[in-house]
Amino acid sequence: MKWFLRILGVLVALLIVLFLVFRTPDTDKGAMIAKYGGAPSQFVELASGQTFHVRDEGSGEGPPIVLIHGANSSLHTWDGWAKALTPNHRVIRFDTVGHGLTGEAVDGDYSKERYVADLDALADHFGLERFVLAGNSMGGWMSASYAMAHPDRVAALALLDASGAPRKPDEGRVYLGATIAQTPVLNQVMTMITPRNLVRTSLEDSVGDAGAITDDLVDRYWELLRYPGNRQAVVDRANTSRGGAFTTEDVAGLTMPSLVMWGQLDQVTPISGAEFYTQHLPSGTTILYEDLGHVPMEEAPERTSAGFEKWLLNLTLTTQEAEVTP
Repeated sequence: MKWFLRILGVLVALLIVLFLVFRTPDTDKGAMIAKYGGAPSQFVELASGQTFHVRDEGSGEGPPIVLIHGANSSLHTWDGWAKALTPNHRVIRFDTVGHGLTGEAVDGDYSKERYVADLDALADHFGLERFVLAGNSMGGWMSASYAMAHPDRVAALALLDASGAPRKPDEGRVYLGATIAQTPVLNQVMTMITPRNLVRTSLEDSVGDAGAITDDLVDRYWELLRYPGNRQAVVDRANTSRGGAFTTEDVAGLTMPSLVMWGQLDQVTPISGAEFYTQHLPSGTTILYEDLGHVPMEEAPERTSAGFEKWLLNLTLTTQEAEVTP
């Protein structure tokens, strides 16, 4: 019995040492706001009590453009698009709850209804009666969900490698982080230990050319993921039901002009998602990029923003095309 207790004590001591060695603490709020929240950022508090990190830039005669980032990302993923589009368009982007400098949901709610309500409240705050809505990955799911709930406010919809489409169990890559986030005990460990190299590997798997992943990009994702509350938000989101995939009827109800943009090398949301949206959107245009991955707007911002803007400008001429050459 004494030997057992000694061995147990040694194991506990080793675990404590390993935890102290590999622990990655939260980043400092003030330091992160100074680094990533400078001009033109603003912080908007809504009636819900949630304060959002927002950027509202540019101007133009057409409807404003609202950009929604994907899971574990931030509004900075659209930096290239904002630079390209703001000379001729008003562009609004924000960190959704559980992300970036917005941080954790004050009420712990990460449901679809919450994301839709947040976007609607921000649209009201900025006086947007109708706007063009574009989203990537989870942001695409959020954008489609909003368009289904408020079709009168969405002038046009762009889905970039969007989640939400039905998929077979063996389609796409199953990421270790998503599995851990749904595993009791382990998911609490991940709120305290987040290796920088794990973030780099995830980013490299999300693009067509891993060489495009810079140290600054890895730092941004790694630091904002560790913004206080965001890692717990990853766990909470993973354990919140999204209500299942969209049905053909759901997507068929999106009658506004729509754009499907997809990186064909996407390992997260497979190309079958693009095929699903293309087949069932009533007024859709499709742009496929054979050399890009899951975040085409960040991997090739000039090329993809040009394709988006060309589609947007052509909406006054036609609301349906079979395919646009990137």
